[in-house]
Amino acid sequence: MVNISSLLIDAVIAAKKAGDAILEVYSSAFSFEQKEDRSPLTLADTRSHDIIAGQLCRQTGKLPILSEEGRDIPYAERKAWEYYWLVDPLDGTKEFIKRNGEFTVNIALMHSDRPVMGVILVPVKDILYFAFEGAGAFRLSGTSGLKSPISFEELKGAAVRLPSQTATETRTFTAIASRSHLSGETSSFLEELKKEHGDIKIISAGSSLKFCLVAEGTADVYPRFAPTMEWDTAAGQAIVEQAGGTVLQHGTGEPLRYNKENLLNPWFIVRQSKSKEKAEK
Repeated sequence: MVNISSLLIDAVIAAKKAGDAILEVYSSAFSFEQKEDRSPLTLADTRSHDIIAGQLCRQTGKLPILSEEGRDIPYAERKAWEYYWLVDPLDGTKEFIKRNGEFTVNIALMHSDRPVMGVILVPVKDILYFAFEGAGAFRLSGTSGLKSPISFEELKGAAVRLPSQTATETRTFTAIASRSHLSGETSSFLEELKKEHGDIKIISAGSSLKFCLVAEGTADVYPRFAPTMEWDTAAGQAIVEQAGGTVLQHGTGEPLRYNKENLLNPWFIVRQSKSKEKAEK
């Protein structure tokens, strides 16, 4: 067995240190290169990966790590993992390059094929989202005042439980879409929502912020009909689910599953617990 509350603190510390390093690069005249899949890579991605991997290995050396910047682990090896870390050191590199602030650090603790804990840091806004199975989901604005060492109870006491009642109070039905990956299928889905709910609000955001906005109740639904990888979604799924929401595969209605041989996710829909949107059959 693992001590999830203790591991959560380890992940929060790792995310915070990585976020500080990312902001150093963000404030500089950085350059970027393209990886083999034509996605961008910056010094911030690699620094964040190194910091998170180093911090988690020092604190929890027994657990393996699967990261976007360290993805080349054979399936024959990782399929036997029971608990492991799934990390996106810098989710939203395109948003980072655009300097719009909509990028995150994502760290998830996985048990077999599902996320049981998630930490998402928004470095520019200094907002931390965190959750683990059975404890709920939380949002902390301002991490600079956190004292180290800190317990989970202290961390939880400084945060707001999700979903936020102020966010879910009477408002227009709201859908959120990717800022950089708005597909034709997504546009069609949004049109169907308009037919069902009438006047709806559509907002855009980058990275795993979309999961966070659904979890906190700012948005009701987030359809993703474009490619994502497992490290893009795991931490966000944990936070949404512990806030009472769902992250379900489009078409099957099953939760997203992880540590597949092919790490590409199927299309999915994220829904807030209080959403009136009906589950897709």
